[in-house]
Parts: sequence; structure tokens; C-alpha cells
Amino acid sequence: MPADASPRRLLVVTDEMEVGGSQRQITRLLSGLDRSRWQPELLYFRQRSFLVDQLEAQGIVVHHLPKRGRIDPGFVLRYAALLRKGRYDLVHAFSLTAELWTLIASLLGFSRARRVASVRGLYVEMPGWFWRIKRVILRSSAAVISNSQAGAEAASERAGVPLARIDVVPNGIVIPDLPEDSARQVMRQALAVPPERVLALYVGRLVEAKNIPCLLRALSRLPLAHRPLLLLAGDGPLRAVLQRQVETLALGADVRFLGERDDTLALMQAADFTVLPSRYEGMSNVVMEAMSSGCPVIASNVGGNPELIENGHDGALFDTDDDAMLAQLIQRFTTDAPLRQQLGRQARATMQARYSIPALVAATTAIYERCMHRPVSMKNDAPREQRA
Repeated sequence: MPADASPRRLLVVTDEMEVGGSQRQITRLLSGLDRSRWQPELLYFRQRSFLVDQLEAQGIVVHHLPKRGRIDPGFVLRYAALLRKGRYDLVHAFSLTAELWTLIASLLGFSRARRVASVRGLYVEMPGWFWRIKRVILRSSAAVISNSQAGAEAASERAGVPLARIDVVPNGIVIPDLPEDSARQVMRQALAVPPERVLALYVGRLVEAKNIPCLLRALSRLPLAHRPLLLLAGDGPLRAVLQRQVETLALGADVRFLGERDDTLALMQAADFTVLPSRYEGMSNVVMEAMSSGCPVIASNVGGNPELIENGHDGALFDTDDDAMLAQLIQRFTTDAPLRQQLGRQARATMQARYSIPALVAATTAIYERCMHRPVSMKNDAPREQRA
């Protein structure tokens, strides 16, 4: 872009801005953009959080476009009007619903913006109609960005899109300074955790895909002397179900529900290890943030997790749903402090060497720039030589 040119207008779209992995990545991306080259704005449909406040505090324009009921013809018309008024150069959508409404609104509003689609996971349990819609979206976008190689391969296979059409840009993370031991102890005291108690942490939504029942079953297998105190930091529709499971398994003294937290970094720095038992994952922000904090991770061997963790070198992997294997790893982490410290140091080194927010921003904007040099087609934004 010429030095004297105006910044290009970018609209990032997501269906919700509750605190989650994609929402954190959106916030980091928009915050890191070079404002001399890009004028970023955000559009979301529901569930505001403190992440929106952070963006607005930086002077980033945020649009909230609520959808009134299941069927709301006015919603897409309002979106089309926003696209016309905004005269955006590029629109990057981060979820299927955001991608679908962006496609429809672009057609209705005769928008000339290039569209960028996303692959943010494996979508293992999604039905056939999901993939039929995703195929149309991926094939009609100027670019497709996946946050993991596993996600890119799954999307290529299920949506019938050439793998070469999908760019892989891993999530970016802040590498935090390691806290003084006194700060770690302050957090543990605030949580009323005895100094001698080993502290395990889960961070994420309380939803079926995260497979928290497997974690609770694993914990119940352990002798009382080898059980860590497990903190569940997050909320979701399964909270009441999980609380009943805790009671059934007699884990009341070993599990605490913290609800949604905005201090997860401090929790990770206070914890002895983190556990992520998901049935499927893309590129997990929780794993990356824990590793960058020097907090070793036990994670299920699915999706992008083995891209992040080298088993036995900078963390541990287990077969998803194998609560016996998970129990063995939890017991080992609980009883072997030198192992935890060794894995934590190596995990932090891995994150420092391979992932950063500047790398996320640079790779993403390089794709944006590439899109801007392609002609716009309302039927199919993909370059002719790459169409199947």
C-alpha cells in the first residue's frame, strides 16, 4: 500500500463476544493492527463482555447488531445497510453464522468487500448441512484462515475444498512475565488454598465438548492423598449437571466452581498444572496460555493439542475419554513436583520460540494484503487457478 494511501477499512465479524478463545484472538488481532494501514471495526450479534470494553478503550469502533428472534428479516437488511455505509475493503468472519450472514448481506448490499472465512476447530459433531453451507462459504471467500493444521485438514476433507486454499495461522499469545512467588501465594491465599495443596486448573466453558465429566471421573479414581484441588474456571449450561456429578462422586472437598473469570492468567500462574480433557479442539488458547505461563498441561490427544504439546517433553497427552489414563497422569503430576517444574519450563520455552501476537498479526495481515490484490467477484472470491 502506498505510504500516502488511506488505511484500508476492515470489519471483523463474530456472532458473540462472550469470553472465549476466538473472542480473545479477535481482540489481540484488532489491538495489534498497524493503524496506518488498517482501520479496524468489530461487529457482533450478541453477548457483550469486557473484551468489547477493551477494544472500545483503544478507539476501535464496535457495532452491536442484535438479531430479534429466530427469524428476523430486518436483521440481514440492517447488516446489508451497515456494509453499504461502511464501504469496507475486507470483512473477516469468525464463525459459521457470521460467515453466512456476511455472505447474504454482502449480496443484498452489493458490497465490494473481500470476504475472509475462518476455520476455528474440527467441528467433529456438526451435521451434514453445516458442511454444505461451509463449503459454499469457503469456496466463495477470498481467503480461508485456520488456526490449526488439524482444522485445515478436516475442513478440506469435509467441505471438499483444496487444502492449498486454506492458510494456517496459529493463535497468538502474550508471553507473560513470571510472577514473584509472593504474588503466586497471594492468589492461592485469595482462593483459600492451603500452601501444601497441589492445585489443578480447568479453564473454559462448561459445555459437552470440553468433556469435564471425564476429568471428574479421573479425579474420583485417585486416593484421597493423591488428589489435587481442582478449580473449574468458567461457566456454561452444564454447570448444574457437573455440580450434581461432583456430589455423586463425593468430590465436594476436591472441586470448586469459580464461574467466569477475567484473571485466568493469574490463576494459571498460581496453579501447579492445567487439565484440558476436550473431545475435540482446534488450536486451544487455554493450552497456549497455560504453557506460556510455565504451567504444565495435561490435554487430550485431539485436534491441535499435539501440534502444541510434545508428549513428555513440554506437557502430557492422553486418549480422550480414557479417564483411567488421565487419572494416572494427574496422580503423577500431583506427586512429582520436579517433573511439573521441568515440563513447565520447557512449555514456556516452546511458546516463546513458536508463538506470539506479532506473528499472528503479521501472518493475518499478509493474507489480507494478498486478498486486496485480487479482483472481487460476487459469485466466488476465490482465485480462478485454485478453484476445484
